[in-house]
Amino acid sequence: MRNKGFAAWLRRALLKAALAWLILTVLPVLALRWVRPLSSAYMLEARWRAVSAGERAYRTDFRWVPYGRISPQAGIAVVASEDQTFPYNHGFDFRAIDQAIRTAERGGRLRGASTITQQVAKNLFLWGGRSFVRKGIEAYLTVLIDVLWPKQRVLEVYLNIAQFGHGIFGVQAAAQRFFHEPAARLTPAQAALLAAVLPDPVHWHVANPSPFVRWRQGWLLHQMADLGGPAYLRHHAPPPAVR
Repeated sequence: MRNKGFAAWLRRALLKAALAWLILTVLPVLALRWVRPLSSAYMLEARWRAVSAGERAYRTDFRWVPYGRISPQAGIAVVASEDQTFPYNHGFDFRAIDQAIRTAERGGRLRGASTITQQVAKNLFLWGGRSFVRKGIEAYLTVLIDVLWPKQRVLEVYLNIAQFGHGIFGVQAAAQRFFHEPAARLTPAQAALLAAVLPDPVHWHVANPSPFVRWRQGWLLHQMADLGGPAYLRHHAPPPAVR
């Protein structure tokens, strides 16, 4: 009898824990479908690292701007750079993941295969690192975001929280800092230059781009055109084989 009582108590405890986990995760993700985030976990972590390193003058430059006030060129530029299947994937690009695994198995460098939705989940909610626990939570949050948010909201949040330089987050802050223009006026070349540094915005610079960053900018301009420009974000047809 005692064992049966313990089993029943354990089932109730696990059920309550699962319910609490759902409430603590689903409700914030659902709310952020409409509510503007005031910061992100990655911004807070970057600030903590800078202050810990003695950078007392560090400032987080983050200026939220609605999707309708962001140049469509910025959207297609980050999609061309980070996730060309974005308009029609469901949070994961399994082909890219498979290619990354095969490359690593052949002795190549393990490269990232994260979609824009995964990056939103990671940057908005999670800490840095590569542990299986963090990756598991990232995958769970990615599914929630994909189910609860429309694609435009995912891209809007990504464009506002992505890092484009040391302490510079979002296309509005980046456009004003580097081009002295609002995000609404970004040209294709400017948007491509911002997207060119996304894989490593701390070591690759918009203000003083290296030859490699300039090469990436040119490559992205071609990718943006091959995908069909901003119109690609308004439909769900598979992209041409441009990679």
